[in-house]
Amino acid sequence: MRVPRTLAAVIVLGLAVTGCDYIVPPIDNSTPTPFLSGQGWGAIVTGVSEVNGALHVDLSLRNDTGDWSAMNVAASSAEVTDGSGKTSSCSTAFVGTSVFVNDSGWFLPPGFIMKGYTGGSLAAPVTQLNYVECAGVAKAVGLKLAIKYTYITGPFNYYVSSQKTGGTLNLGLDKVATDAKYPVAQNVSGYEPVKTGAEIGAINKCTVQLTDVKRTDTGLEFSWKSTNPSTDQAYIHIGIPPVIGADGIMYGFYRSPHLTDDLITPAGGGNATWTTAVAVPKDVTGFYILLPVETKQQKYFVDHVVDITDK
Repeated sequence: MRVPRTLAAVIVLGLAVTGCDYIVPPIDNSTPTPFLSGQGWGAIVTGVSEVNGALHVDLSLRNDTGDWSAMNVAASSAEVTDGSGKTSSCSTAFVGTSVFVNDSGWFLPPGFIMKGYTGGSLAAPVTQLNYVECAGVAKAVGLKLAIKYTYITGPFNYYVSSQKTGGTLNLGLDKVATDAKYPVAQNVSGYEPVKTGAEIGAINKCTVQLTDVKRTDTGLEFSWKSTNPSTDQAYIHIGIPPVIGADGIMYGFYRSPHLTDDLITPAGGGNATWTTAVAVPKDVTGFYILLPVETKQQKYFVDHVVDITDK
């Protein structure tokens, strides 16, 4: 969805007429150039078996793009080649961070590794592991799996269609990894997590802080505070941030982060407080929050990692 500058001006004028005086910066309709390391995404095979006459391959995905990146599950496809060179298509391929909505999905930091995400629906979410199934293919020595995928990187701008990049994962199925550690495979400079209480920059020179984390009967509850030093009141959206823990699962059904009714933060050093929650199993620990923060302009989101591994 692209909004012309003239339309943006009309929106600002309309807000002024109705008395809503928070700042609406002009929309930047330029397409950002993604920063890539040239490697794209990587994967490791964590299981190979036969299920109901189909070859079943469990996978863990690693973000090797050098930037925050989201991989589109709906755009993945796969084929397997046996030792004789015969190639068969695989009818099932759940490979990605989430199914894209509005050209975006959950982003994973560079150097992080995951094995599943929250799928299903908002009303009935389910844990979906990353895997491929190839009907009519038997488990055998010398099998090779090729998976085509699509991904995006960098900040998410709701008004500009994300620039998609394609890639192929080429995996040998003779070796299965049994020692994968989640969710951090490698620390990447410039993408270090912040701790609870750190001030994170947001739109209109505001800041957002995670002030508290509570375990509940169903998961985790986060308390947030925004501070606004400017002379105009402000809205700051962070959506319903997901988490990823030591089990490698990204918990939190994807919704575009602008689709929440966050409170107005008063001007002149004023504050607003609110809470978000995410359902997680009671026995999982080692969580990081994957936090999208509205920054620079409306519906432009920059992601941050918040370390809550001690909670």
